[in-house]
Amino acid sequence: MSQQPSNNKETTTVANRYEAHQGLLQDKIILVTGAGDGIGKAAALTFARHGATVILLGRTTEKLEAVYDIIEANGWPQAAIYPMNLEGAAIHDYETMAATIEKEFGQLHGLLHNAGLLGKLGPLSQYDPDMWQRIMQVNVNAEFMMTQALLPIMRESGPASILFTTSNVGHEGRANWGAYAVSKFATEGLMQTLADEEDGISEVRVNCINPGRVRTAMRASAYPGEDPMTLKAPEEIMAAYLYLMGDDSQKVNGQTVDAQ
Repeated sequence: MSQQPSNNKETTTVANRYEAHQGLLQDKIILVTGAGDGIGKAAALTFARHGATVILLGRTTEKLEAVYDIIEANGWPQAAIYPMNLEGAAIHDYETMAATIEKEFGQLHGLLHNAGLLGKLGPLSQYDPDMWQRIMQVNVNAEFMMTQALLPIMRESGPASILFTTSNVGHEGRANWGAYAVSKFATEGLMQTLADEEDGISEVRVNCINPGRVRTAMRASAYPGEDPMTLKAPEEIMAAYLYLMGDDSQKVNGQTVDAQ
């Protein structure tokens, strides 16, 4: 294995130039949240194409079934569907999910926290408290509860990767981005804290990925006047996702990586 990058900038360079071999994720079990469309769908299909058995998690069963059908049609490892509405899920729901995964698969090598809510943009002085609670529930609380429930099985699975999704507005506060920006600051803190805790006691590595400007429904909602064709498609930023999920990044921990 080549020498591991030691900082975010170096890791980003390695990740963006990464060329994954076809069997990179062979025999790995990877859970992707928000797998029904956008970046989550692209990641799920990319992981499956490289040999992973993907657990597709999302709130809309029809979208998950469509992704499942694509995986089946291509003859990639059979995926699994796990419908869940993160906004309404409680700790016992995540404990049930963890027990199901352990029973059905016996291991879990990857967890991509991709699902998220944007909410309405506007100043904090006028921000709807109910919307604030919804954003924090999906973007922060759900990630914490899911990670806590799945961590035991991931610790027993050998080298494993937990990948949180961050944003530029989670690095530096920006007016009118409200709960979404604050939730991404929290995600960065969650990642760093967990990465430091797991360092040296398990083979679980924990990092953040920043997709950047990507052609998604969330991006269109935030920037309605933007020409989507000036943005990269989700499929075009998958090199970094493959790098951070595959074994070539085993020594990368506690870092935030830009996907482009």
